Amino acid sequence: MADRLILVLDEGTTSTRAMLFTPRGELRGTVQRELTQHYPKPGWVEHDAGEIWAKTFACAREMVERSGGAERIAAIGITNQRETVVAWNRTSGEPLARAIVWQDRRTAGLCEALRRAGHEDPVREATGLLLDPYFSATKMRWLLDHEPAVAAAARAGQLALGTVESWLTFKLTQGETHVTDAGNASRTLLLALTGASWDAGLTGLFGVPREALPEVVDSAGTFGTTTLFGAQIPITGLAGDQQAATVGQGCLAPGATKATYGTGAFILANSGREVPRSRHRLLGTVLHQFAGERCYALEGSVFVAGSLIRWLRDSLSMIVRADETEALARSVEDSAGVVVVPALSGLGAPHWRAEARGAVTGLSFAVTRAHVVRAALEAISHQTRDLAAAFAADGTRWAELRIDGGMSANDWLAQDIADLVDLPVVRPDFVETTALGAAMLAAVGAGLHASLEDACAAMIGGTRRFQPAMAQDTREARVAAWNKALASV
Repeated sequence: MADRLILVLDEGTTSTRAMLFTPRGELRGTVQRELTQHYPKPGWVEHDAGEIWAKTFACAREMVERSGGAERIAAIGITNQRETVVAWNRTSGEPLARAIVWQDRRTAGLCEALRRAGHEDPVREATGLLLDPYFSATKMRWLLDHEPAVAAAARAGQLALGTVESWLTFKLTQGETHVTDAGNASRTLLLALTGASWDAGLTGLFGVPREALPEVVDSAGTFGTTTLFGAQIPITGLAGDQQAATVGQGCLAPGATKATYGTGAFILANSGREVPRSRHRLLGTVLHQFAGERCYALEGSVFVAGSLIRWLRDSLSMIVRADETEALARSVEDSAGVVVVPALSGLGAPHWRAEARGAVTGLSFAVTRAHVVRAALEAISHQTRDLAAAFAADGTRWAELRIDGGMSANDWLAQDIADLVDLPVVRPDFVETTALGAAMLAAVGAGLHASLEDACAAMIGGTRRFQPAMAQDTREARVAAWNKALASV
């Protein structure tokens, strides 16, 4: 089977892709389609689940044809934007409402009411998560309360609720399979970190019908078969995007830490079999599960990273292409005192302020768009430093930081992160580690590699290191200005 390929479906926030990998980790092809972003109200973010499926299927079909036919595909791995909720009818297979995206903040009031009622500490103890609109359970509750078609399907026993990998697996198997892997399940507020399946107390607290939820399964195995491409292809790997990137970075040992800079920024440190308990508002999560055995991670989640650059491009017209930002940042000596606090959809870890909104401070007549763009990139480094301090306070001090995702291709940003965090930053030559991690899981699930360690040795390539070189007084001045701006939002 060495000449057979792994098809990865990488369904992100702004686009969906299909990619072909060999069992040696070589990329043999990719195709991508952008996803429409819907912003019906301030703080609301939605996707059309039908569009997600149609574009993912179109990308997959193109890759299968390019590979030489379905017989060439040994397995499918799926990786997805996490926490986003899809509601659909089990019988018709059609979505019942727009998907509520992980960035959406509409349930902030419900989260606050639950906090006031004293539920946050027991929920955090059970799930490793905080009561925040980011997570899936309150999104599910909102759909049940505000979308008549969702409520009607629940009454009729026909409702299916799930995150995006559940939706895609259901569609690929033509309704035969309704599953979620333990890593995605651990992002819902409905799974206890030590529980095998959905927690009755948590589903009761949030009012989510357990019968609508998918079966919780491993991250690698056989989760169903699709026949939509002309021959049977097994689905053998499932992981949320950040878990997949952690695997794709080879962070298999406790303490190994990666940061993915995509739409948001997500830092995960492998915790091994020890259930993580944060005292500094970081998150405990399931990294992966094999044969029912879980590996955990400590996570810090930043809501706005690459989406800040997209906002500069699409809403403010400061740039035409995202890759202009590196040259603009290098064109000026500093940010001329400008600080950007990118709380465009609230602040994530370690602050967790759903009500916060973005700010640009320090403007003067001397400021140009290059200064603002540089300050926007600097904001990514500052958010990373805030998380480094929280991880260290929780006893997980980083020795180095492995970075990936689209923004990590920016050499100026990679060096600025190293400078501000004052640690070596390591970037793989192949930065699309989310897709690579999904390919690794699928390869293990299909028996192409015996273990994740074997997949890591066979499929991960070279790296580049960025060493810190910033003067301490410069770093301290940057941090002081950031903290002052942060306090103002």
